[in-house]
Amino acid sequence: MIGDAEAAVSTEPAPLTSPLVIASGSAIVVDMADNRLLYAANADKVVPIASLSKLMTAIVVLDAHQPMDEIISVDIHQTPELKGVFSRVRVGSEISRHDMLLLALMSSENRAAASLAHHYPGGYPAFIAAMNAKARSLGMLHTHYVEPTGLSVNNVSTARDLSKLLIASENYPMLSELSTTHETMAKFQNPPYTLPFRNTNHLVYRPDWAIQLTKTGFTNLAGHCLVMRTVINHRPVGLVVLDAFGKYTHFADANRIRSWLETGKSSPVPPAALDYKKQKARQSGVTAQNNSRDQNGIAD
Repeated sequence: MIGDAEAAVSTEPAPLTSPLVIASGSAIVVDMADNRLLYAANADKVVPIASLSKLMTAIVVLDAHQPMDEIISVDIHQTPELKGVFSRVRVGSEISRHDMLLLALMSSENRAAASLAHHYPGGYPAFIAAMNAKARSLGMLHTHYVEPTGLSVNNVSTARDLSKLLIASENYPMLSELSTTHETMAKFQNPPYTLPFRNTNHLVYRPDWAIQLTKTGFTNLAGHCLVMRTVINHRPVGLVVLDAFGKYTHFADANRIRSWLETGKSSPVPPAALDYKKQKARQSGVTAQNNSRDQNGIAD
């Protein structure tokens, strides 16, 4: 299955009635029924992926087959990226591994993701090594992880690589259940307290979307990011959008993708979003040029 997926997402997309225009910096759309590529834009651009990292975190946890009902503590001491980052979850308090996974996927809780890594067989370094080994096994050759939350700019991937992760996620039904949960009241112990959590993807609350798996992400450098498995026009679809500049731009692009697949027509993109996209492309070009000069010993 993995080999077929790699071949499929490397082919040219099948054109629809009109070209799709999106606001995000890069994107890919895959027909999950046969892993056929439907759309790609800057799909091989390596970029920070923020909390999309937590999808791999969850897969590595599930691959370890540890007890989901085991009570584990909130532990972040080996994740320096969390220093100074606010969280309502108290360090040292306890909750089940299942609920840690739920909070990491549904609400993108950073301390939950870090705690899952700290309680991995072999410890935290073994967990990070397992994330990268899993990426290699899936053919995600341009993906690298240094920590489990996505706060580090060094957690990088491409839209094409993340589409391979979406294809692999079909083998983990718990990911669908947890990532699409609307909300929960998480009950911690030692000390006992309860906190409400909601899904970071507001599209899961809309009845016109049939979302089977989702993960969002955001940092200033990564922009707003989104991966989803869903059903559009009666067919299963996987979509990835990365580096969107506005708070809702990644969701708007998901709606543009859906409209395009349903009608063959592309919805307009606000001028401000297109201007930002062009500016980012220019900045990326300058950075690549400067890197090339540095590598060749050329100084301005």
